Amino acid sequence: QVQLVESGGGLVQPGGSLRLSCAASGSISGIYIMGWYRQAPGKQRESVAVILSGGSTDYADSVKGRFTISRDNAKNTFYLQMNSLKPEDTAVYYCNIRAAGLHYWGQGTQVTVSS
Repeated sequence: QVQLVESGGGLVQPGGSLRLSCAASGSISGIYIMGWYRQAPGKQRESVAVILSGGSTDYADSVKGRFTISRDNAKNTFYLQMNSLKPEDTAVYYCNIRAAGLHYWGQGTQVTVSS
């Protein structure tokens, strides 16, 4: 069983930065995908960024060049660095691990971009 605990959300002004963290406990082996998703009010949850077990990454077009996903294997933690934040980035952000056909989700953390 894998459990994910997120931290790092909050209120930030447009143009500001935040870093989200997702600490994983439990055993993850084989091929896996770590990712960040977000859900704004009245909208469907969408993928923001993913990092594969081999290290390759992919981003939604709306965040390319502004967000960076990374991981620290020694700490079993992965991150989402968010720069140049815009009001439209406001959402609840969820971390996710896909492994062995299963999905594991964090509890979600609110990110609000507003002046």
